[in-house]
Amino acid sequence: MENYSNFNITYPSVHPGTDVTQIEFHTETPDLRQFFLPEENNPQKRCFVTDATVATLPYMQTFVSQFDDGRCGSDLLIILGSGEPYKTIESVLSIVETALENGFSRNDLFVGIGGGVICDLTGFAASLYKRGAAVQFVPTTLLSMVDASIGGKTGCDFKSYKNMIGSFFPAQKICYFPEFISTLSEAQFRSGLAEAFKTALLYDAELYDMFRTKSSQILSREPETICTIIQKCSKAKAEVVEKDFTEKNIRKHLNLGHTFGHALETLAGLGTVTHGDAVAWGIGRAVSLSAKLDFCKESYKDEVLHILSLYGWDINPVPKIASGGGISERLIQIMHKDKKNKSDKISIVLQRGLTDTFTQEVEDGDILPILR
Repeated sequence: MENYSNFNITYPSVHPGTDVTQIEFHTETPDLRQFFLPEENNPQKRCFVTDATVATLPYMQTFVSQFDDGRCGSDLLIILGSGEPYKTIESVLSIVETALENGFSRNDLFVGIGGGVICDLTGFAASLYKRGAAVQFVPTTLLSMVDASIGGKTGCDFKSYKNMIGSFFPAQKICYFPEFISTLSEAQFRSGLAEAFKTALLYDAELYDMFRTKSSQILSREPETICTIIQKCSKAKAEVVEKDFTEKNIRKHLNLGHTFGHALETLAGLGTVTHGDAVAWGIGRAVSLSAKLDFCKESYKDEVLHILSLYGWDINPVPKIASGGGISERLIQIMHKDKKNKSDKISIVLQRGLTDTFTQEVEDGDILPILR
């Protein structure tokens, strides 16, 4: 018998979605009808996706009113239910199905207008549609402006676990209208603030000092202060994503507070506690664990916990939202299912101090004391 040799097949490097994301800041009052006027001689169809809450905002009325039964010329408007309970594979497939029924090609465009849930769902649907169609975002919440819309993470929840299905698929363009922040509920505003504070801890001592000394300006949503926060956070995340798009290395640091936070969201029931409130509680647990393991000084832990308390975030070892017995053990059980774990230990982002961050595999026995 002849000897047959093994061989490899080499492929060109494939960058999902697009190789450039254009970031645009618009300081004027949002008028999406004018902003998305059809371009002459442009055959591209557009599928706009938003949710029931965003669709009722005053800034959206002229835009939404031009659609008759979800149609305006060759453009479509899909309005999904609002919030985490609708971050499902069924929502993703409903976007895909609508585009398919209306003859969209892979050269057409999906546009997500809304918060992190809408951006994640729309981006994921675009990544799946005929193996990839372009997507753009108009983030309307602080959380989506400072974090969720940037960097190409898309996906949905599955069986009560956060973001278990998804893809890396960056937006072609992200358009910021900071005036949308004035429309947010207090809960949604603070949810976005938590991700911004996380960014300060990771990358920006000046932004950290803003959170420490300017809580009144931040909590009152002073426009210039909020615009500064958005600008700093979007640039910081962009730099990280450019260096580590598929989260092999330094992008993992963006999960500071998230391993604890996602477990809390699952334990409480997805949508019961806002993502930002869960992450803020998780940041408190992460710095407490860092101090317990002698990675950071007690003084750093105490200052971070003090700043969290200034904004009304829960800094208790056992979160107030959780109830029942064995909460610590239940949280750890959920944390073991986190998609970032590589062994029987739990991978957690910790800090030695401000902007000094690393990932550590930690035993259950080291985590339990800071959850009691």
